[in-house]
Amino acid sequence: MLRALLAALVVIAGAVGAVAYFALFIVHVNEQAIVLEFGKPVRIINEPGLFWKIPVVQTVDYFDKRILDLDTAPQEVTASDQKRLVVDAFARYRIIDPLLFYQTVRDERSVRSRLGPIVESSIRRVLGGSTFEEVVRDKREALMKHIAQQVNEEGKEFGLEVVDVRIKRADLPEQNSKNIFDRMRAERQREAAEFRAEGAAQGNRIRADADRQVTILKADAGRDGERTRGEGDAERNRIFADAYGGERADFFAFYRSMQAYEQGMRPGDTRMLLAPDSEFFRYFANPLGSEPSSSGGQARR
Repeated sequence: MLRALLAALVVIAGAVGAVAYFALFIVHVNEQAIVLEFGKPVRIINEPGLFWKIPVVQTVDYFDKRILDLDTAPQEVTASDQKRLVVDAFARYRIIDPLLFYQTVRDERSVRSRLGPIVESSIRRVLGGSTFEEVVRDKREALMKHIAQQVNEEGKEFGLEVVDVRIKRADLPEQNSKNIFDRMRAERQREAAEFRAEGAAQGNRIRADADRQVTILKADAGRDGERTRGEGDAERNRIFADAYGGERADFFAFYRSMQAYEQGMRPGDTRMLLAPDSEFFRYFANPLGSEPSSSGGQARR
């Protein structure tokens, strides 16, 4: 009897658990939900907590309460000054009316196809009425707020609130970018050529100055060398003069004659044609060199 009672309690507990599992649901703090009965909305839940539903008959659709992102496709826009640019933008939105959102958009995956064209159209409309400088520099913040305001007005019919619209990137078209790049490259090449020319001119000036200094140094060195050689020759001549004028004059005369003989009568084919009484042969006839040789004719060796 007790065993049967325990089994009945287990069955009842299982049934209660199953009913609770299928009848209860949780809505988190970052969610909102709609309870549907055979696909028809019967209850909207905006607060977090534990709620119940009729199993099988009712279902629950959840929607995010946080701010969501919507990326748009890059599009080409012509500004009021006829300058073209490619704009890549995104929008931030949140669901403020889950029932209207469910009725018009159905789920978050369809937002791109419903809200995306509105954002792109507003971007073309607002940016097309502004100049290129206003878009990229002067009034970008104000233009973004204007776009967000327009999109927000149209997005309310979907139960959405557009918080912000921003441009991620605004570039020139590829052909324009190529032309600008070519122009910038030509400008840089011109500047590089100017720098090279200035460097070459500076190098020429430095080399010319170095050559001038080298010439001056060589001239000064040559002048000093000539002065030193002149002083040396003068000193040598003074020594010779002193030697010839003193008591050692005979020795130096003999020494110089021996050097002349050595230089003039080298082995091989040395020939000289001199007068018999030439001063050159005075040491041949007399070792003291007092009188030149008196032998007639030609001396040959």
